[in-house]
Amino acid sequence: MITRKSKREIEKMQAAGDLLVKTHKEVAKMIKPGITTMEIDTFVEEFLRQHGATPEQKGFNGYPYAICASVNDEICHGFPSEKPLKDGDIVTIDMVVNLDGGLADSAWTYAVGTIDEVGKRLMEVTKNSLYKGIEQAQVGKRIGDIGHAIQTHAEGEGFSVVRDFTGHGIGPTIHEDPLIPHYGLPNKGLRLKEGMVITIEPMINEGDWKSKMDDNGWTARTIDGGRSIQYEHTLVITKDGPLIMTDQDKE
Repeated sequence: MITRKSKREIEKMQAAGDLLVKTHKEVAKMIKPGITTMEIDTFVEEFLRQHGATPEQKGFNGYPYAICASVNDEICHGFPSEKPLKDGDIVTIDMVVNLDGGLADSAWTYAVGTIDEVGKRLMEVTKNSLYKGIEQAQVGKRIGDIGHAIQTHAEGEGFSVVRDFTGHGIGPTIHEDPLIPHYGLPNKGLRLKEGMVITIEPMINEGDWKSKMDDNGWTARTIDGGRSIQYEHTLVITKDGPLIMTDQDKE
């Protein structure tokens, strides 16, 4: 069932989005060689608690952590670990904030120290793909328009689009209908309506798009060891265009 959010629901989700942005900005300061993703996980949970919020994914279907921390060839749902990040790594931190029942979801990828030129380009192309998808999130457009814009850009730059994981509706739970694939055909799929709140979260690989699962049953990684990048925003469909609720550059 697809729900369209009330003004009050959107306000609560926006408050969660504002806190999520604040959290990501604190995480960005922590990213450097030598830090562990478990340290980041501990920080995030405490930071949210101090601000009256909780990490919504902790306990969701048994997931044990406040964040997902996916390093290099991990596509998504990477477990935080005690292994220090090293110079040249690429890490995606993904989190869902619950503030007074309002939810917001955003993943951001960070370079650890100095990364190579291909890694830099992969990050840039993935971020651009996200925003090209968001441009299509308009009243009357279709879900296929979002995926087509992302796929066309990423594949045009020589990278591949993960198909096994998608964006989704959000609120009142983490994963709601509809699914938002990051590939597809224009003018196909469900028509977008005012008040829908969705995530767009392309995962773009430098090699093959296919994934394999770790033994933990959560972490997906590339089949060829290539790196994977993800950027994600939560946004609401409005009559004036998409409103990004997790925008880090509002000012």
